[in-house]
Amino acid sequence: MRPSVRQIAAGTALVAVTVAGATGLEAVRESAAATRAVQQAAPGRVALSDPTPASLSRAFRRAAERALPSVVHVRVESVRQARIEVPEPFRGTPWEDLFDRGEGEPIPRQGSGSGFIFREDGYILTNNHVVDGAERITVVLQDRREFDAELVGRDPNTDVAVLKIDAKGLPTIALGDSDPVAVGDWVVALGYPLRLGATATAGIISAKGRQIGIIGRNDGASAPLEHFIQTDAAINPGNSGGPLVNLDGEVIGINTAIASPTGFYSGYGFAVPIDIAQRVATDLIEHGVVRRPKLGVAISDVTPADAEVYGLDHPTGAEVVQIQAGSAAERAGLRLGDVIVAVDGTPVESTGDLMELLARHDPGETAELSVVRYGDRIRLRAELGAFESAVKTARKTADEHEAGVGRLGFDAQELTSGLARRLGIDADAGVVIVRVAAASPAAQAGLAPGMVIERLNGRDVSDIDDLEAAAQAVGPGAVVSLVVRTRKGDRTIVNYRVRE
Repeated sequence: MRPSVRQIAAGTALVAVTVAGATGLEAVRESAAATRAVQQAAPGRVALSDPTPASLSRAFRRAAERALPSVVHVRVESVRQARIEVPEPFRGTPWEDLFDRGEGEPIPRQGSGSGFIFREDGYILTNNHVVDGAERITVVLQDRREFDAELVGRDPNTDVAVLKIDAKGLPTIALGDSDPVAVGDWVVALGYPLRLGATATAGIISAKGRQIGIIGRNDGASAPLEHFIQTDAAINPGNSGGPLVNLDGEVIGINTAIASPTGFYSGYGFAVPIDIAQRVATDLIEHGVVRRPKLGVAISDVTPADAEVYGLDHPTGAEVVQIQAGSAAERAGLRLGDVIVAVDGTPVESTGDLMELLARHDPGETAELSVVRYGDRIRLRAELGAFESAVKTARKTADEHEAGVGRLGFDAQELTSGLARRLGIDADAGVVIVRVAAASPAAQAGLAPGMVIERLNGRDVSDIDDLEAAAQAVGPGAVVSLVVRTRKGDRTIVNYRVRE
């Protein structure tokens, strides 16, 4: 049976971290030198008394000791709408349609994952899928202190999210550079797998630039970017959001997924490169959304047949198979069949390489493209456009009484075609309720996921900004009046009083 690739669910918690002191690599290098000397004296034989094992052990120990204080356990509470199923005796019979197969009662759920503190003032990196849909987020530090966390922002396209806790002087972990890492490099993973406490595992980088087709399953992922680091360090459910660290004590990736036929560790895990994650985090903190540059092409990996047709020495690069009208690609002069082999002088081996290299730019910046056009090598300069931001989500803090949409008892998102299909809505624009807090006044009044909000207290709502602006005017204990469209397209009005 072919192993499947599964995203690590937020239903269990663990973190992966690798850290070594600045002297960690020096110890390993010294060990390697000693090993070579012994092997030259007696080829194929390395005695247990040699310094190599002890030195390597000290390197991993320093790494874990430095990293652990910054690794956190992320607990989430959410609500899932139960699906009403047709009883077995009536399935497939003429009486099946007599049963209402809509949403049932909201069911509270708990899950967990991992994260790591990268700024002493309380900013934490984790995975988008760990916190997506969370009604409440709690962060537990290594010293067992617990904090309610605010969701600063999340990006479904890279599966990265940023949390914030109200604390200062926190232990932080160093962010490294994922570009120089190579196959064979040692890494360590720390975290909270399978409801265990903090756990460390070690392995090597087994591949780079992997595309496994999993991020596109995230709600709101409009332009998925996958360029995973693959490792054989043991990663299990609960590792999601934890750091993957090198022996210099620096984070090189965020553990995100595993390849497994069972959903548990079977040999390989995948981490978002820290270079991508750090750029996403900066945008989420400074701008509230991720600014993604857009070239405006559809691309594919080059096959041996493509290489022969386009005059390439071997299959490499990203083939342009479609160009959007009016896009940066069209303005730059790209043509169908062009093969992009470098961006700003950095080689492009695959479509993943191209997307990752372009993602280093801001919209409006210029990228220099090296292109092979039927055997001729040319250079083009493209002034990049911008992708629309991934689904902009109304923020909700852990405190239900905070000003904003969360206090109203529901979460909402700007509607996309994908979200409309998932919720069964015949609409492609507007603001839709995606979750309603269990036992809240909103739930008791009849609000439900899938309702599209048209007006709030007399104010038109066409996007999340409209909704948040209207919600800010609602004080504790005030009455809320919503005009909504149901999934069937009927317009109705829902009135209730928010909690004080």
